[in-house]
Amino acid sequence: MDATERDPIPWLLQGDPWVRLRTRLDLMRARPDSTEVQEDRRETRRDLRIIALVKEVSALPWPPLTSHKSASHPIHKLTFLADLGLNGSELELDLVASRLIGNASEEGPLQVPVLISKSYGGSGGLSSAWALCDAPTLSFALCSLGYSSPVLERANAHLMALARDNGWPCAVSASLKPFHGPGKKSDPCPYATLAMLKLALCSDSSRNSSEARTGAKAILDLWEQSRERHPYMFFMGTDFRKIKAPLIWYDILHVADVLSRFDFCRGDDRLREMIEIIGRKADQENRFTPESIWTAWKDWGFGQKKEPSRWLTFLAIRLQKRFGGQ
Repeated sequence: MDATERDPIPWLLQGDPWVRLRTRLDLMRARPDSTEVQEDRRETRRDLRIIALVKEVSALPWPPLTSHKSASHPIHKLTFLADLGLNGSELELDLVASRLIGNASEEGPLQVPVLISKSYGGSGGLSSAWALCDAPTLSFALCSLGYSSPVLERANAHLMALARDNGWPCAVSASLKPFHGPGKKSDPCPYATLAMLKLALCSDSSRNSSEARTGAKAILDLWEQSRERHPYMFFMGTDFRKIKAPLIWYDILHVADVLSRFDFCRGDDRLREMIEIIGRKADQENRFTPESIWTAWKDWGFGQKKEPSRWLTFLAIRLQKRFGGQ
């Protein structure tokens, strides 16, 4: 099979409008004002699945967050919408964004409804609160959608300031204390650190900060020591190495995608190893099939394990190109 037959771009351009949009912008370096890009943007906004997501995330108050791994929660659906590359105004999210930003805690971070059962160390009651595994995700989504305000800046500054010399810890708002995840207080929380690194990408100052460098080093060190260290029960074994979309939890594609956006990580052999592992999962046509799925997204192209997914393939190819692999 020659290189032309292995080029996935023609196949990607036959996909959903958001796949075409991101392919043109990220892989083909098309002009944002080109006719093709503008048409893809319009079709993305008109797609019934996108309209349904916008309606769902706009229905406030959100249902309580009972697990940060809940792929069906609006916080993750808002993040997926942000990943498509449209701004909030295009998606008619200005009102919901204003209300989400207006629900900041006294400490600064944005809050969501939270319900932690007594069996997991919570009160069992509903409260408006934040944790370091949801607040940065919400801030990242809003910043990526183009929103900014002094309230959002204060929220992000508070979260960045929670960094320690080994990454970010398990931290929660005062209203949730003494809740604490299943780990040593001195350990970094891998997922919180990943979420914070994602948030750090939203500004040049935080992207190049010592906190971001420390957080990236923490995750790369955990990869290197994956057989010995599993803080907060976050493993980097078989399940971690299965590729899936959208980018929600602590898995190899999500971790590599975030780390590859930092210039200071691109020469790291540990990140290279992750990307090589992902690359070996491509089929003969350089397409990628989900190895694990979120059942909440079963109606999407990446919500099945039987055939290649265009969105997952786009994410993997973009990662390789960003790192210099292709």
